Amino acid sequence: MESKHSYTEVEKNAVYRAIKERRDMRHFSHESLEDGVLARLLTVANQAPSVGLMQPWRFIRITDNSIRIAIKTLVETERNITADLLDERKNEFLKLKVEGILECAELIVVALPEGRENHVFGRRTMPDMDLASVACAIQNMWLAARAEGIGLGWVSLFEPLQLATLLNMPEGSRPIAILCIGHVDKFYEKPMLVEQNWIQPEEIERFLFENTWVK
Repeated sequence: MESKHSYTEVEKNAVYRAIKERRDMRHFSHESLEDGVLARLLTVANQAPSVGLMQPWRFIRITDNSIRIAIKTLVETERNITADLLDERKNEFLKLKVEGILECAELIVVALPEGRENHVFGRRTMPDMDLASVACAIQNMWLAARAEGIGLGWVSLFEPLQLATLLNMPEGSRPIAILCIGHVDKFYEKPMLVEQNWIQPEEIERFLFENTWVK
């Protein structure tokens, strides 16, 4: 029996479609976003669930091109360090496009604020729930962006302290994501790392246990 709170079939299909077709985008078309799009994405980010309703997210919009270039440099440095750790897959990794920092319409750095230790509701034994909450905010943005036909890519190749220093962030805060947002010529049919034969995803059965952990 269907729940009386269920959306219509059309509405449900739209939600599931956005989830299925969400992609971590790296290729952007340089076009500017239409008025209101970024505001809508940030609004749904702020509507994400957060432990103790602490809203542990901060968004820094990068509009200075010199700062974009500096962020690109930080990412490139970490990309090369990562490549050196991948041994026989180094050259394969270096062929992957890992960001669209200079091409995207909007660049947003997402961070955790200082003073998070003051929020103990739901975090006394699980302090990383602030990070989980911010991840929910980013996922909200991702799904809304896909529904809008806008690409979003999450870049994590950077040294947090260096990025925090560049952006004059207070001590105790922590950048966790560089988001590239903008128009794309097309969305990847499959996740880019799958299309590039870097990795193949597992099905849910691989991760589902019952009652106890099964090795």
